[in-house]
Amino acid sequence: MKKLLNEFKEFALRGNVMDLAVGVIIGAAFQAIITSLVNDVISPLIGLVANTDLSYLVATVGGVEIRYGAFITAIINFILMAIIIFLLVKGMNALGNIGKKKQEEAPAAPTTKICPYCKSEIAIDAVRCPHCTSELEG
Repeated sequence: MKKLLNEFKEFALRGNVMDLAVGVIIGAAFQAIITSLVNDVISPLIGLVANTDLSYLVATVGGVEIRYGAFITAIINFILMAIIIFLLVKGMNALGNIGKKKQEEAPAAPTTKICPYCKSEIAIDAVRCPHCTSELEG
């Protein structure tokens, strides 16, 4: 039992689990803001154009109410939430990249050199030119 509790403690106190917990809590609070935006701002504005409130759109089929207006409102909530999360992640990635300087690749060390006598291209570590057979320094 003690081993199980220690494993749970190790799991629960890992950084990524705590980050996930914070993300879920902030996401739930953010969902309330999006729901209010849709229900209190967007739906009434659409209602002005369509002359109705989306949340009250109901179709009755065989004595059963199908509240498609509430479904449309949920779709709007989802789309807005997805757009805002996309923009937040994109912004966070941009902020994360601000401090990072692009590291330029160092130029590769040369693998050839020019023979000072015949001006032919030869291997960098050659001690004698294969073309003119001159002895090279270095």
